[in-house]
Amino acid sequence: MTHTVHEKNIDGKTKLVGLLATPIGHSLSPRMHNLGYTLAGLNYAYLAFEVGNNELEKAVNGFKAAGVAGFNVSMPNKMKVLEYLDELDDSAKYTRASNTVVNQDGRLIGYNTDGLGYVKNLIDHDVKLEGQKVTLVGSGGAATPIAIQLTQSGIREISIFARNDEYFAQAEENVNYINNEMKEFGVKANIFPLEDKEAFRREVAESAILANGTSLGMKPLDHLSIIDDTLDVLRKDLVVTDVVYNPQKTKLLTQAEEAGAKTINGLGMMLWQGALAFKLFTGVDMPMKQVKEILFADNKK
Repeated sequence: MTHTVHEKNIDGKTKLVGLLATPIGHSLSPRMHNLGYTLAGLNYAYLAFEVGNNELEKAVNGFKAAGVAGFNVSMPNKMKVLEYLDELDDSAKYTRASNTVVNQDGRLIGYNTDGLGYVKNLIDHDVKLEGQKVTLVGSGGAATPIAIQLTQSGIREISIFARNDEYFAQAEENVNYINNEMKEFGVKANIFPLEDKEAFRREVAESAILANGTSLGMKPLDHLSIIDDTLDVLRKDLVVTDVVYNPQKTKLLTQAEEAGAKTINGLGMMLWQGALAFKLFTGVDMPMKQVKEILFADNKK
């Protein structure tokens, strides 16, 4: 099949795109982007680099010096990377996180395609956002852009739950930002510690969507869920979404399925944020339909 011969096309003019994250072994990004390059006939190669916060500055400067076309940033680097960029697009500025960096003639410009990727995936699954209330768990590099983008997508209220630790301040910041800086969208944002089970039960009961924006449930934490077994908050008319796509069915989504709720895993968001980044790197649209068919062939229910 033609999409497997990508490596034969690498030559002296091939442009490099990278991914900086850890753990990185499970990432679908290299396969998705390289498949897209092959299908679109583009001379690019996408490679993954095992890089955490400690090595990030050196890696970013190395990429800049080597003149790479751009790079993606995943956990745990999405917020930290802002310190090493020359310019931020509004999508990265509002979310204070970047997952996509474009090298424009030696200037590194940070974008964020996560939030829009998440929302586009919901729309793909016929989820109604207009006038709805959402409960979101998390305040980090994935949850923040989701909160900011949902605010711009017609919802009326968002309740954010975060662990009562050093990252709680980030959740507070997100809520203040939505309530103050984003007033024109008319969304009411609330904040609660995840430890407050009563509040969680109440907020989910009032919500149309429950979203996990944390890495809880991702391998090797795949035995964990944001909902412990004592919380009977899942119900039939609830939409439960997860940013995690490995495993494809997290413990949370298994619990939700058992309760009869509609479940959406992180694969579609992954594809959409990738397609948006692909366009930023290459100036060309990712051949979404073909990429989706080949990449997610095994995931069709």
